[in-house]
Amino acid sequence: MTAVSPPGATASPAAATRGHAMRALVASVLGYAMDGFDLLMLGFMLPAISADLHLSGAQAGALVTWTLVGAVVGGIVFGLLSDRYGRVRVLTWTILLFAVFTGMCALARGYGDLLVYRTIAGIGLGGEFGIGMALVAEAWPAQLRARASSYVGLGWQLGVLAAALLTPLLLPLIGWRGMFAIGLLPAVVSFVVRRRVEEPELFVAHAQRMAAAARAERPRALRMLVADARTARASLGVAVLCSVQNFGYYGLMIWLPAYLSKSFGYSLTKSGLWTAATVAGMALGIWLFGIAADRFGRRPAFLFYQAGAVVMVFVYAQLSTPFALLIGGAAMGVFVNGMIGGYGALISELYPTAARATAQNVLFNIGRAVGGFGPLAVGALAARYSFTVALGMLAAIYVLDILATLFLIPERRGAALE
Repeated sequence: MTAVSPPGATASPAAATRGHAMRALVASVLGYAMDGFDLLMLGFMLPAISADLHLSGAQAGALVTWTLVGAVVGGIVFGLLSDRYGRVRVLTWTILLFAVFTGMCALARGYGDLLVYRTIAGIGLGGEFGIGMALVAEAWPAQLRARASSYVGLGWQLGVLAAALLTPLLLPLIGWRGMFAIGLLPAVVSFVVRRRVEEPELFVAHAQRMAAAARAERPRALRMLVADARTARASLGVAVLCSVQNFGYYGLMIWLPAYLSKSFGYSLTKSGLWTAATVAGMALGIWLFGIAADRFGRRPAFLFYQAGAVVMVFVYAQLSTPFALLIGGAAMGVFVNGMIGGYGALISELYPTAARATAQNVLFNIGRAVGGFGPLAVGALAARYSFTVALGMLAAIYVLDILATLFLIPERRGAALE
């Protein structure tokens, strides 16, 4: 495990000018917003795509699953490339790949080619989270690191919220092909913004050291995730946290519109509005998490949110009136996804610059791989028992989260990045 400075350490030289830090933040937020918009938009479009292309339920679900599979592959590959070639350069590669194949989805003629396009678009999508988090962590001072990382997490919620509000309105007018075409717009904006972002000084200094070092002396990023027993234990803990995070999030968000429709008879528009309330709660939770993690520490913030998730998911499953579902969904969202605001700072402080983006993307995408089974598990339990039972299962998995935080995750608030 790398040495770290005590809590309250001053900003390192890696905290560049405020202008650079803000540009890095805006670029990362936009990229992650694009990802959130794409995935929830796909959830809303599945019935229309299925009807037009005559897909079975399994084939429709596979479009989501293979998008996530592609994201896992892309996250790992682009994380390694980012630690070698630079944050901004590799982020640009990911956005171009995502943009091209999202546009290709609008031209799909059947299940086979659409599945291929979605998988490759997912590969581009997968690099966004970890590289953006590493970029922001290296550009912002230590005392604001969790807060800045939480803003990147908010980007996803902005994209999801836009999808929840716009897709029900636009889908009847322009169809699912038109929606995929619209999905190109955030990609173009994000690409333009990134062209004005510089590499963090911390990474530039690291790259210069690596250029001067003999090839045999250069560190292997993947090996650094298990460099010693303490580091391996922390990596296991982060992988558990990311797995629970993604399993709960995808299991909930992919099925929430169907739950509201099937159990309570909500229309597509009403389901979208009630889902948007949950997403708004998630956004509030992410914002508050960054503040709490910078003030009280990473572990206390995670433990508080994990306990809240256990309680609120279970409570939400018992609600039945429209107002209770609206308010309860927002409260549940605070805890279920608020924790995403802490991963960027937590992981950045556990690993050195030579492996930071790799750690972010590998560990988070291990979680994303596990999370890909969330919609399948919730759907299977709902079909065999009920949505109430499925939601109860989601509540239980956050207990595992608490145990991992207590026994595997060290506190690194305010650590100077190496």
